[in-house]
Amino acid sequence: MQFKDVITDPAQFRELMGEPPPPCVAKTIASLDRHCRAFIARSPFVLIASASARGQMDVSPKGDAPGFVRVLDDKTLAVPDRPGNRRADTFTNVLENPRVGLIFFVPGKSETLRVSGGATIVRDAELRESMAARGKTPDFALAVDVEEVFFHCSKCIVRSSLWIPQAWPSLDGLPSLAQTMVDAAALPMPVEALEEIIKQDESERLY
Repeated sequence: MQFKDVITDPAQFRELMGEPPPPCVAKTIASLDRHCRAFIARSPFVLIASASARGQMDVSPKGDAPGFVRVLDDKTLAVPDRPGNRRADTFTNVLENPRVGLIFFVPGKSETLRVSGGATIVRDAELRESMAARGKTPDFALAVDVEEVFFHCSKCIVRSSLWIPQAWPSLDGLPSLAQTMVDAAALPMPVEALEEIIKQDESERLY
């Protein structure tokens, strides 16, 4: 697709956008204060952005009981790795490029918490055991060395009505995960068979 009006100059962009209000710049901190800790302790869901050495981007959702992401100290977070599809896109990216960004959500809360820094894949037994769930200890944890933290304003959540069930769009017509996989990979199997595999995986391999 060809676009006719493209911004490539930072000065032109800033002239059109304007400067951010001073509080929006000053709110960025370099460590996890008591407000950040309280938010993370209530958060059951976080998005982790990472990139390969080539710049190929990925955003991976992680979810568990509130507080599943551990604050180890003012500068360090740890995210347990629960069983998934073994693509491990975040981990493979971090091995090439340690830079990550995280956005924490708390259901019903309109603000979000943004964290960025450097990540490391760790296997310290004591840490992993402290993040066990339902008797299962994670094989890995993603440790994040926090460099920048700030709370993001509520406008995007308000506009999306994310926490208002009455405003949620209908799911009618949306394909199942199994259907998307069969179509994308041209898998030689019925959708129903793959759906059963996915259901079994969700019931037996959450932890």
